[in-house]
Amino acid sequence: MITSVADLDVAGSTVLVRVDFNVPLQDGKITDDARITAAIPTIKLIREKGGRVVLMSHLGRPKGEIKPELSLKPVAERLSSLLNTDVVFLDNCIGAEVQQSISEAASDAVVLLENVRFHAEETQNNDAFAAALGANGDVFVNDAFGTSHRAHASTAGIAKHVQRCGVGLLIEKELKYLGSAVNDPQKPLVAILGGSKISGKIDVIESLMDKCDAILVGGGMIFTFYKAMGKQVGASLVEEDRIEMASEILEKAKTSGVRLIFPTDVVVADAFSNEAKHHVESVDSIQDGWMGLDIGPETERMFRREVLHAKTVLWNGPMGVFEMSSFESGTRAVAQALADATLDGATTIVGGGDSAAAIKQFGFSKSVSHVSTGGGASLEFLEGKILPGIAALDK
Repeated sequence: MITSVADLDVAGSTVLVRVDFNVPLQDGKITDDARITAAIPTIKLIREKGGRVVLMSHLGRPKGEIKPELSLKPVAERLSSLLNTDVVFLDNCIGAEVQQSISEAASDAVVLLENVRFHAEETQNNDAFAAALGANGDVFVNDAFGTSHRAHASTAGIAKHVQRCGVGLLIEKELKYLGSAVNDPQKPLVAILGGSKISGKIDVIESLMDKCDAILVGGGMIFTFYKAMGKQVGASLVEEDRIEMASEILEKAKTSGVRLIFPTDVVVADAFSNEAKHHVESVDSIQDGWMGLDIGPETERMFRREVLHAKTVLWNGPMGVFEMSSFESGTRAVAQALADATLDGATTIVGGGDSAAAIKQFGFSKSVSHVSTGGGASLEFLEGKILPGIAALDK
């Protein structure tokens, strides 16, 4: 049984909270603070319940070295302004000095420890390092969904060294939406899967086959499927070593009862460039030298009809190279369809990563039921895998 932070008695306790403050930085300035704001409800709740908050996070990939450009100090400054309170920033995350500074902080203080990945032991899930992190407090709360699929010291190992553990409000929300979509969805359940490579989506396609009424497939991975079907794909991206696997999925779909729906038209270009010549082409007549970089308008309409007919929609992966304005239309159309389905009462869930970036780019983040904060974690959850950072909390 995993306890919610809402049910933990934290009055007079020091609560260690693993957050995901892995924010984008440019010239030392935070360019997107969404991950910081996502943690605020849990921080506020702990303080309201009489707990002292000690935050742990990673930032970037320093690989066990102290890299000043990956310090969490700018995060402490942004968090201070968002909470309207002084956040105590410590330049390490373990040790006697850290423990002393925490104990001397006010009983309702918010303390942010330095980047846990400045220590190589973090990603090794080193037990002694996990114990040293655990020595900083009395209660452990994991609210970093985006790193919960990693068995690291600050996500999984630490739980052994702290008596009372629980999940934060952010992870609770993730589990509510993703869990109900996978285990108890309102039907029809439609999944939209995109992205460039079939290799990253094999497990999730197979896992969802027995649960979904329809799976809409877009993005670069469609061309590996088309090759498996015997179609000509021109210069489009194909994973040659996955063609046989694509054939197996097509066969499984026939017996599983799921409708596996592929685009009927695509936007093809003569180069991988926003300035390239491009036009709409049927998937049955892609010419040599042309590559598919987005789904076409006929497919957009077809996908929209499927989404609007659904009661639950899962979306993971863009429909094309949405970072280029010439090839963003398909991904934008899916985002719009999800927003409209939400208005009609459907539950719409967007996996993190590129899908979250796309829906934000098109201005629909607040128009869907839930945007996951973890790309890799949400994928693994949908695949039915155990997330070690959450499993460790089950006492």
